[in-house]
Amino acid sequence: MSISIILIVITVLVSLKGIQDKSFLSNWSYSPYLVKHHKENSRIFKHLFVHADYNHLLFNMLSFYFFGPMLENELYAMYGNTGLIHFVLIYFAGGFAATIWPFIRNHDNDLYFSVGASGAVSAIIFAAIIWNPTMEMMLIFFPIPIKAYIFGPLLLLFEYFSMKYSKSNIAHDSHIGGAIFGIIYILIINIDKGKEFLTTIFQ
Repeated sequence: MSISIILIVITVLVSLKGIQDKSFLSNWSYSPYLVKHHKENSRIFKHLFVHADYNHLLFNMLSFYFFGPMLENELYAMYGNTGLIHFVLIYFAGGFAATIWPFIRNHDNDLYFSVGASGAVSAIIFAAIIWNPTMEMMLIFFPIPIKAYIFGPLLLLFEYFSMKYSKSNIAHDSHIGGAIFGIIYILIINIDKGKEFLTTIFQ
């Protein structure tokens, strides 16, 4: 069984517990305030395994399922077992990177809480985009295939403007943080992928 599937299974099981038990969900949520003032550092990673509701869980796990196994297999094919380590690092370090911006903005806000693997999944998606810029992507509600090298920048722009102007409770800053980490990580381990991405855009 792949690492991606294992992560999905664990996340689904823990999330179902959180959806049914709000006290559990609260204890696993990410709170910059509690991390800073009460040193509850485990929340930085625990929140990746819980989701606010079934729709939140389904969207994140479907997104991860579409890109996680593909990237995992590509990294394994090129680097062997080291590739699997890269994959795990992209997911969890990407999830950590996704908490940095919210921490800066909300470390003294005791009302801010967030849950979900969105930041980690965003890191995987954008790592996959850099790795394979010619693959086709689409949104569930806009089922028209778009090349990844076009879709990725458009998605980042959407997240940025949503962060600035949207009044929803979606953590767009986490999505951006995870995306940036996924991009940088691939460029660090394989700069040729960055060159291929640019060549694809400007060819």
